[in-house]
Amino acid sequence: MSDFKLASELPSWSKLQSIYDTTGKKLSVKEEFSKDPKRVAKYSKSFTNYDGSKIYFDFSKNLVNDEILNQLIQLAKEAGVEKLRDEMFAGDKINFTEKRAVYHVALRNRANKPMYVDGKNVAPEVEAVLQHMKEFSESVRSGQWKGYTGKRITDIVNIGIGGSDLGPVMVTEALKHYSQPGLNAHFVSNIDGTHIAETLKNLNPETTLFLIASKTFTTAETVTNATSAKNWFLTTAKSPSHIAKHFVALSTNAEEVSKFGIDTKNMFGFENWVGGRYSVWSAIGLSVALYIGFDNFDKFLRGAEAVDKHFTETPLENNIPLLGGLLSVWYNNFFNAQTHLVAPFDQYLHRFPAYLQQLSMESNGKSVTKGNVFANYQTGTILFGEPATNSQHSFFQLVHQGTKLIPADFILAAQSQNPIENNLHQKMLASNFFAQAEALMLGKPEDVVKSEGATGGLVPHKIFSGNRPTTSILVQKMTPATLGALIAYYEHLTFTEGAIWGINSFDQWGVELGKVLAKVIGKELNDKTPVTTHDPSTQGLINQFKQWAA
Repeated sequence: MSDFKLASELPSWSKLQSIYDTTGKKLSVKEEFSKDPKRVAKYSKSFTNYDGSKIYFDFSKNLVNDEILNQLIQLAKEAGVEKLRDEMFAGDKINFTEKRAVYHVALRNRANKPMYVDGKNVAPEVEAVLQHMKEFSESVRSGQWKGYTGKRITDIVNIGIGGSDLGPVMVTEALKHYSQPGLNAHFVSNIDGTHIAETLKNLNPETTLFLIASKTFTTAETVTNATSAKNWFLTTAKSPSHIAKHFVALSTNAEEVSKFGIDTKNMFGFENWVGGRYSVWSAIGLSVALYIGFDNFDKFLRGAEAVDKHFTETPLENNIPLLGGLLSVWYNNFFNAQTHLVAPFDQYLHRFPAYLQQLSMESNGKSVTKGNVFANYQTGTILFGEPATNSQHSFFQLVHQGTKLIPADFILAAQSQNPIENNLHQKMLASNFFAQAEALMLGKPEDVVKSEGATGGLVPHKIFSGNRPTTSILVQKMTPATLGALIAYYEHLTFTEGAIWGINSFDQWGVELGKVLAKVIGKELNDKTPVTTHDPSTQGLINQFKQWAA
């Protein structure tokens, strides 16, 4: 790409560095509020979902002013974020290292408008898979689909790894309130035999349905776990003919699916333009549709589609995911903030940070740019998080008083799905949501610490510097549509980061090397002969393992 420029070569990057050096690093959000009474209105954005529900994004506690924000938007323009966005939505092959379109947005095209890849409208194919998912999920949920002994299905086990696991796990947990009593969802991903063994321990083969999630049906971990599940099932069911009622495949490899013993009528496909970490919108979301019902799965898709519409049609100055991405670049590349905290004040979202870890770090954990040269600046952030209020009693100490700047996103639903004790729990939760963000911004200066009675050497220990940035995301209620919108927000935020850094956010070569080496070592573990073909450390570990495992 001969016309490619590193982000650091763009004029706005240099201007941002100059702003940071002169005023940015000393900017006080508290003082900015004093200077600008309209700051909250100016730096807060309200998103209206397709069903009329709203999500409120408060960016006002971030370390920015008008000059900084305007220059960040200029950076987005110079980096060609809009052009790349439009190419993605047009089905162009923006995943240039694998020569693939990046078209997960087509999976939530509920308006059913024509969307093309290689000149072919993919909308009818997407709709056909969704209808297959609808019919199948409704059949299982109603009890019409029965196991080999005539009993209805009570347990669904999704066997996958990476995006084939993290997305469905997170969404089923987040939307557990919408599940059908008597139909339970389980997820197996780890090749550690403990995962499958503990999952199967209390299940009945007569009432268990397995979803094997692997695009190629050759993913080693998934196929190994699936084979163990099949052997467990056949120990009771005996006849392989019964597999057809208890195993379905989320895959495109009909030959391998059939070889495994699954009826290809029970196969749900998706195309190679669907990346694993974006696949929960596809047939990989079948466990979600089974668990919460297809109507709710459809609302989940529509919520994401509404954010897609916002992202493609809203000017940059008010474009919510773009602003989130720009703030991330500001902290990462100018404040040298290496991490980003996402803390949901919502127990249902306890797997949300783990899901975002793959979305963010697998997408932007790259050091080589589109120009095939190494970036001379930091790229992907280290994303982490746990539900509050639990996390307030663990790592929040570092966020408040540590030496590192850790930008944070706080997420809260105004209405609880479980308003017990006259909504006391939700009010306590909300009070912490507001208080933590306020405390991180305001801190506690020395004079206040002394006025509270602290003296001597204790004073510095009780001082909070404040001026630590947060984005507060307040939703009305955590519904399927809201969750869909939140995920799409983070998808497009991640896209914005990658577009500015000039990297390919849609491949994952870094995952491959370890897999290749594992295959070689796997064969070496099949006998007792000491190995001599590795580096001294690995060699010593393998030989010690062989000795103890024997």
